[in-house]
Amino acid sequence: MLRLTELRLPLDHSPQALAQAICERLNISPDALEHYSVFKRGHDARKRVAIKLVYAVDCTVKDEAAVLARYRAAHPKDNHVQPSPNMEWVPPITNGAELAAKPGYKRPIIIGAGPCGFMAALVLARMGLRPLLLERGKVVRERTVDTFALWRRSELTPESNVQFGEGGAGTFSDGKLYSQVKDPRFLGRKVLEEFVKAGAPEDILYLAHPHIGTFRLVSMVEHIRREVEEAGGEYRFQTRVDGLVLNPQTRAVEGVRTADGEVIDSDHVILAVGHSARDTFAMLQAEDVAMQAKPFSIGVRIEHPQSVIDVAQFGSSAGNELLGAAEYRLVHHASNGRGVYSFCMCPGGTVVAATSEEGQVVTNGMSQYSRAERNANSGIVVELRPGEDYPDDPLAGMAFQRKWERKAFEAGGGDYRAPAQRVGDFLAGRPSTTLGDVVPSYKPGVTPTDLSTCLPDFVVEALREALPKFDRKIRGFAMEDAVMTGVETRTSSPLRIPRNEAGQSINTPGLYPAGEGAGYAGGILSASMDGIRIAETVALNLAGKPAILPPR
Repeated sequence: MLRLTELRLPLDHSPQALAQAICERLNISPDALEHYSVFKRGHDARKRVAIKLVYAVDCTVKDEAAVLARYRAAHPKDNHVQPSPNMEWVPPITNGAELAAKPGYKRPIIIGAGPCGFMAALVLARMGLRPLLLERGKVVRERTVDTFALWRRSELTPESNVQFGEGGAGTFSDGKLYSQVKDPRFLGRKVLEEFVKAGAPEDILYLAHPHIGTFRLVSMVEHIRREVEEAGGEYRFQTRVDGLVLNPQTRAVEGVRTADGEVIDSDHVILAVGHSARDTFAMLQAEDVAMQAKPFSIGVRIEHPQSVIDVAQFGSSAGNELLGAAEYRLVHHASNGRGVYSFCMCPGGTVVAATSEEGQVVTNGMSQYSRAERNANSGIVVELRPGEDYPDDPLAGMAFQRKWERKAFEAGGGDYRAPAQRVGDFLAGRPSTTLGDVVPSYKPGVTPTDLSTCLPDFVVEALREALPKFDRKIRGFAMEDAVMTGVETRTSSPLRIPRNEAGQSINTPGLYPAGEGAGYAGGILSASMDGIRIAETVALNLAGKPAILPPR
């Protein structure tokens, strides 16, 4: 089988055009093409008047070796025709059930049921290793009820919200499934295939920027839970881990201690707690687990009419079903030395309340699979630097987040409404007293105010410089009535838990930091991939085999 990339066709091409393009690329007759399937489809909208669909395809042809040799001879510097790679994931051990049946076997524990945790649980369970997954929050349906209570009635449940509970923070998001992490072992493909088996739409396998949407994510994580349990794994909800049991001589993990005082023995503990488990990070510091401050970013959510973004990106092709709701990606290097960039852009979505602590306001973005809501939203955030903006201490970034989240809570009125400001007012340096034509989607509501009171001065300065620059790239981006809602602080984990080549904490053997909370992922796909990689090293270690963390 051959893989062809960069096949570019008009947006309105005929059904036969792709097969014709394959034959032209390979210089073969139509009857030599036996079969083809689309591996990836994206679009190039840089020329709005002539948008192209860009395909990668896998195909089988007659005399494949001869066709490939002829192509390479004619195009020695062209790598757009290659043998299709083997993308099958192979478990690192095959005797997991035997190991788990031995006397004295201690199940691997996974802390956290987000994408990293549930994918680690899934592959460990399928290998017969009977993992135990501990989640501080609730099952996803109950968690959804608690989350809606904050959005609709300003009632926060600290252990069950956008951040905590089955599915992790990504459950209430756009469900984006793309990543810039290098993927030489095609773990991303493995994740997508598992998601499709669990009920995700099949188009995530070939769209260049696939997404699922919140409602589909809910049923998907339920399906994965059932698969884990059927394969011998176990979930325990509303079970917060408050301590590690460590060997006093070696510091090796011997178990965990839950909030109700139960001690569960295990010498393989995967830490997949997400970026908002602040009390867990404080516990780890008290246990002297090695941690280090890591850069992250803060800013606001910005909303525009989706139609404005569609026209700016697609021109007269706006509304085309194959293109869907338009996205954007923006970067500006401000004169004060700060990077400003768009983050977690949600086409046709809503801005949501995402705090996990009382007396604080945090924003995030969410879309359903249809991406059919009136507004587009995105984080517009500014980079922070440990040691410059806050002390170079592992927990100092969390303190910095809390400071501005509290200010946002106060500026919003002290009832989980969020502070909001028209872009025109923000650029002019005046508070907003009313909002305009762009209706903010944030629930439980917004308070027009001055966002500069709940952001650092250098962030305000960088944002005021960046917005007009972004308007040059996307016409209407700095429109007067566009709405900014604050604050966006949970862009990534504010710390990293260093791990060695075997995937274990550098000073706490048996503890496997993983996913976004430990500083090794950024989003659903990369967190899921990291969960698989860590599960592989745990399985190898349990089998007594060399356990080197596979490459990212």
